Amino acid sequence: MRSAILLMSIGEEEAVEVFKHLGPKEVQKLGQVMAKLNGVSRNQVAGVLREFREQAGQQTTIGAAADQYLRSVLTRALGNEKAGPLIDRILQGQDVSGIESLKWMDADSIAELIKNEHPQIIATILVHLDADQAAEVLGKFVERLRNDVMLRIATLEGVQPSALRDLNDVLMQLLAGTDKLKKTSKGGVEAAADILNYLGGTVEASVTAHIRETDSDLAQKIQDKMFVFDNLIDLDDRSIQLLLREIQSDTLIVALKGTSEGLREKIFKNMSQRAAEMLRDDLDAKGPVRLSEVEIEQREILRIVRRLAEEGQIVMGGKGDEGLVE
Repeated sequence: MRSAILLMSIGEEEAVEVFKHLGPKEVQKLGQVMAKLNGVSRNQVAGVLREFREQAGQQTTIGAAADQYLRSVLTRALGNEKAGPLIDRILQGQDVSGIESLKWMDADSIAELIKNEHPQIIATILVHLDADQAAEVLGKFVERLRNDVMLRIATLEGVQPSALRDLNDVLMQLLAGTDKLKKTSKGGVEAAADILNYLGGTVEASVTAHIRETDSDLAQKIQDKMFVFDNLIDLDDRSIQLLLREIQSDTLIVALKGTSEGLREKIFKNMSQRAAEMLRDDLDAKGPVRLSEVEIEQREILRIVRRLAEEGQIVMGGKGDEGLVE
């Protein structure tokens, strides 16, 4: 909300410049919050602007436009012929494939674009998307194709230049210039586990069962890497407290429906006594909730967990990290 207030406060032209540097998810999330802003007080605006000035004052320009700076320095030092291949190797793995364009498309459009391609090509495309977006696209496929693609993702050991050229054929102009790309580290057990984490419910169970029938050891490796909602109990208290600050109360109430008493108690003990009592009362008053609604809210909380983990604020434990089990 603070970011939304800031963008609404700085003026249209400045907000446009900020949005140019954001990814699709950030744009969508900020846009949704901005659309719902109502009744923001002067004190709130002043507080947001003051916090922004304080944080901005601590930043330097080092790292800004690093790619352009690096290209310029190496080209001047080594010449175009020597610097070109070196720059490609250094920057390989950043946004050089053009597949970022897919991240701005909705899941229906992506599924329609690639559903008739070979499952191996589909798998190669999906591992370049964020796990939640890839899961949403998979959900648009028929069960047989979905299972086949997930099995290929789990056994994918990187993407060769020839595979990237196939992507170029499928996505036409979206993936221009893939000839210079080297093998990437996309795919594998962790990629499959990340996507399965977002599928959830019966779809996840169906895919996992298919993989288990084909390769039981592979299925177990994937299962060991997965972080599901019940694994929240394995987070330390500090991580739980950080997480609770990011979760809306309505989301937490629905997500906790049907969970273990142990997990609920873990949540309660990391809240103030008054907040815990209010949450207990709200859970009792909520009544029965559809399983699909519970799964949606649990996936939302898991998205927050992954974001905090990516930012280095928490460490995701669970089955894949015995060191954090209490």
